Amino acid sequence: MGDGIGRFRGTEGRTSRESRLGQWLRRRTGDTEAEGSQREALLLATADAGLPLAPAAYPVGPSCSCERIGCPIPATHPVSFAWQTQSTTDRAQIERWARNQPEANFITATGMVHDVLDVPLDAGRSALERLLAQGVDVGPVAESGGAGDRGRMLFFTATRGTPEDEDEWWPCELDCHPETMDEHPGLRWHCRGSYVLVPPARLPGETEVVWVRGVEHPLPDPLTLLETLTDACARYAAGEDEDAGRHEAAWPLGR
Repeated sequence: MGDGIGRFRGTEGRTSRESRLGQWLRRRTGDTEAEGSQREALLLATADAGLPLAPAAYPVGPSCSCERIGCPIPATHPVSFAWQTQSTTDRAQIERWARNQPEANFITATGMVHDVLDVPLDAGRSALERLLAQGVDVGPVAESGGAGDRGRMLFFTATRGTPEDEDEWWPCELDCHPETMDEHPGLRWHCRGSYVLVPPARLPGETEVVWVRGVEHPLPDPLTLLETLTDACARYAAGEDEDAGRHEAAWPLGR
């Protein structure tokens, strides 16, 4: 009898544990499905707003899914070299990508429909507050967290265009391409030949790219934002210089 009771109790304990495990797995599956559905809805809304999308890499621990040793821009670059021609607003194609690549980030190719003014996060937050207080029509805005210059705010605007006559192209020293991002620590102007991540996106270090203002807001002319953004970046840079000066005063060279 004692052995029978012991076996019964042991079975009951296992059954209880298995039930709890099943409930946890069902909750986790439900959470994953909800996250996937929300991700897909955000991507489709972005495409419906006219922003062409293409799959991008995603974080694998502190590294990049591309498996390139020392990837310089982990989880932020497209997976295909043909990303410019691959980028699309076709809902069916984006649904297939999103469902077949559930961990993938997505980029949007700039310079076709829209440009992006990309600034340090602190400068961007200050500029956004000023622009809204002035009643300026600010379009979609996204941000990614991170310390210092790694945190960025992205202001989506109408594009300057890609004229057939190259002589009519308006060049800008602020133009930014993916391979030159480190050369533009202040304001970066993503236009023809560049791209940015679109929310929802994940970066190494549990950092995310999220919408601050959604794609339901119309794309503004970039020049309506440029002066305020450049001023905020100048203030941001001046603050960094002051911090560096205080640091050097506290730790003089040769000490």
